[in-house]
Amino acid sequence: MAQTIVSQLRAQKKQYNTTENKLIDYILKDISSSADATIQELSNGSGVSTATISRFAKKIGFDSFREFSMALSKDAVNPNQSDFFGEITDEDDTAAIAHKVFAGASNALNATINHLSASVLDTASQFLVTAHRVGFFGIGGSSIVAFNAYHKFLRTPLDVIAHPDYDIQLMQAVKLGKKDAAVVISHSGRNKDTLLIAQKLKENGVKVIAITAFSDSLLAKNADLVLLSLAEEINFRSESMSSLIAQITIIDTLFTLVGSQLSAPTQNVVDTMRNVIEETRSH
Repeated sequence: MAQTIVSQLRAQKKQYNTTENKLIDYILKDISSSADATIQELSNGSGVSTATISRFAKKIGFDSFREFSMALSKDAVNPNQSDFFGEITDEDDTAAIAHKVFAGASNALNATINHLSASVLDTASQFLVTAHRVGFFGIGGSSIVAFNAYHKFLRTPLDVIAHPDYDIQLMQAVKLGKKDAAVVISHSGRNKDTLLIAQKLKENGVKVIAITAFSDSLLAKNADLVLLSLAEEINFRSESMSSLIAQITIIDTLFTLVGSQLSAPTQNVVDTMRNVIEETRSH
């Protein structure tokens, strides 16, 4: 289970209903007291029924309310691990704004790594290493991450594909099969075009790795493996901007894992590419 449940609650508020958000707001107002509270005390304080609290704990991945309370206790003991900087105000000068923007990116990276397990990353890298072909898919802002992944993985022995045009992405997805793997990137996990690509990949038996901010999204539910990219939304800066940095860092991690497993052939590809690129530069 994730090491920082508070950062998860903050980053994923949009995916919860009104009653669940009422509970989340109460918990975030005083994490220490909420962590020490019984389920009845939490119910009395938040105005949310004990049954709803119990269901919510299971919905976000805990086996019981007690396990949920223990995770809150860890965040209460280490509050800095889950602190996010607040809104940008009219009183903030250039230095303060820059600090908050950089802090948001840093917090997104910290929250994301705290929700990634070595076993999940190992499985994802195995999907890629053993695939005959790997496709990277993303629409809009996520297309930046997908093409970044393609650019990086060209330096490995893997046979990789990607394209910024949606129609071509859809055609590429249809051509992949059971021996292939795909990385599908979507911040919300709810984009209809992205979901259609994921659907076609699944119909063909392709192993799908989803990179998304929402574990309860349709993309996450239909993927073979989910890598969460977490960030908190504040004014002037959508959470998707910080999440983009986290997504690119996830790609960097997968690239490094694949490169370490295929060390010699990857180095050969890198050396060859460097030599070719060097020929394009004036001296």
